[in-house]
Amino acid sequence: MNKILEYIKSSIETKKNILEDALLLESTERLAVIVSEALLNSGKVLVAGNGGSAADAQHFAGELMCKLYKNRSPLPVLALTTDSSVITAISNDIDYKYCFARQIEALGHKGDVFVGISTSGNSANIIEALKISRSKGLITAGLTGSETTEMDKYCDYLIKIPAKDVPHIQESHIMIVHILAMLIEDKVFKA
Repeated sequence: MNKILEYIKSSIETKKNILEDALLLESTERLAVIVSEALLNSGKVLVAGNGGSAADAQHFAGELMCKLYKNRSPLPVLALTTDSSVITAISNDIDYKYCFARQIEALGHKGDVFVGISTSGNSANIIEALKISRSKGLITAGLTGSETTEMDKYCDYLIKIPAKDVPHIQESHIMIVHILAMLIEDKVFKA
C-alpha cells in the first residue's frame, strides 16, 4: 500500500509543479494557438513518438480527428506511428532513425505542424523528424521532460514537463494532449 500512496503523491507533485510553471503553461497555450492557426489555414498536424509516446501521438491524433468535447468536423492530423509496413520498410531498407522523417518528407508541407513526443528528448527518429520538418518549413513542436535535450535545438515550441521520472512525464504528456485538444477545438470551432 505504501508504494501505491508514494506513487500517487509523486504524480500529484508533478502536476503541482506544472501548475506553478508559467513558461510551460504559456507554451501550451501558444502551441494550441499555432496548431489552430495552421489548421484554419488548410495545414495539417503530423505527430510521432516511440513506445508510450507513440501511444500518446495516436491518442492526440484520435482526439483531433474524432472529437474531445465538441461534436464537430474532423481535423487533419496523422500519427506517423501507425503504418507498420511503412515503418518497417524504412527501418529495414534505410534506417530506423528515418522512420518518421521519411514520412514527413512525403507528406509534410510548409505551414503544417510536426509534434514530436519523447520523454528523453533524445530519440534519434524524433530528432531526424524535427530536422526534416524544419527544412521543409513545417512548424516544429515537442513534448519532453525537464532535462536539456537534443530536441531543444529543433523545436519552435517546446513543452518540458518538470519531472525526470518517465511514467510521470508520460502521464503529464497525456494531460497536455487533452488540454491542447480542448483548446484547439475551442479555437478552430469558436467556443
